Amino acid sequence: MRFLYHLPLSPFCRKVRLVLAERRLPVELRTEKTWEMRPEYLALNPAGTVPTLLEDSGLAIPESSVICEYIEEAYTDASLLGSTLAERVEARRLTAWLDGPFAEAVTNSLTREKYLKRVSGQGQPDAGALRRSYANMREHMGYIGWLAETRTFLAGDSLSLADLAAAAHISVLDFLGDIDWTQHPHIREWYARIKSRPSFRSLLNDRVPGMAPPEHYVNLDF
Repeated sequence: MRFLYHLPLSPFCRKVRLVLAERRLPVELRTEKTWEMRPEYLALNPAGTVPTLLEDSGLAIPESSVICEYIEEAYTDASLLGSTLAERVEARRLTAWLDGPFAEAVTNSLTREKYLKRVSGQGQPDAGALRRSYANMREHMGYIGWLAETRTFLAGDSLSLADLAAAAHISVLDFLGDIDWTQHPHIREWYARIKSRPSFRSLLNDRVPGMAPPEHYVNLDF
């Protein structure tokens, strides 16, 4: 059996879950409390981060970008990067931006302050960090909105890894109640299409003890 060590509100884990589901690769989820630094987990992934994919062959693949590239190489019946070199470059570029600058400025900070501190007993959210993250989010969401307005999908005419990466980050922010959808109509329309895909169902069922998502979180039509 294939296993994915994850945390439910990690956008990087969610991205991998979406990729696996889109590729119809079954997986069993195992929640990994990374702050506990379990020796057994560190043997699989010395960095101690999530996600880590463990194939039934025993091969352990850590880190979301490595996992996604591994899936592209190991399961060649389909691709989530596009059919042309230009499409593949754009899908990779946007995914790198989402998992790099966007995550650093927005998602990582908000999940750390509002989720990880709570579940790991590290204290209360830092109000200053939250304010900075919200300011960053307004700017970065503007760029995603422009992409959603001018393209069928974020990287072009077809669904790609970039859409799944963006949906993973946005789904976490939506779970936390941090998106005012009235301010982002183009993202809302695009996200509703991604959210309605069968691959998204397990994400919509995620729950975290002591935290409840907004009512619209599971509503496919908002």
